[in-house]
Amino acid sequence: MKENKNEKKLNDSMQSPFAQTYFHGTKADLKMGDFIEIGLNSNYGQRKNAKYIYLTATLDAAIWGAELALGEGRERIYLVEPMGPIEDDPNLTDKKFPGNPSKSYRSAHSFKVVGEITIWQGHSPEQVKAMKDGIERAKQLGIEAIED
Repeated sequence: MKENKNEKKLNDSMQSPFAQTYFHGTKADLKMGDFIEIGLNSNYGQRKNAKYIYLTATLDAAIWGAELALGEGRERIYLVEPMGPIEDDPNLTDKKFPGNPSKSYRSAHSFKVVGEITIWQGHSPEQVKAMKDGIERAKQLGIEAIED
């Protein structure tokens, strides 16, 4: 099929609507336009001031983030836009899942909340309990969930 030169130029100048989507799972109650920033208490581990904030390109990893977050709030999954560079999350990619199949990342820069996923299916109570038990076992061995 012969390509029309005008169509090619038009398509080259338009942005793709299929940009990468990133998610952040938490129990924090945020609004569209809010920024998630470093320096606040972490959702995990010893709740130290966070040096990094975390995001993922998979809904499943974001669901785990929401389900495992400390706190009393409702589990939430936000669509976020990174405001600066992101890097592979070394807590997962270097130790548990080489090659980053979970598409988990971190950044020292803020994320802007651009939406919320309101309908999603969580993991079974048995899966969540098994994951939390594993985190507790690691904690007993002195392994922190988040290492900066």
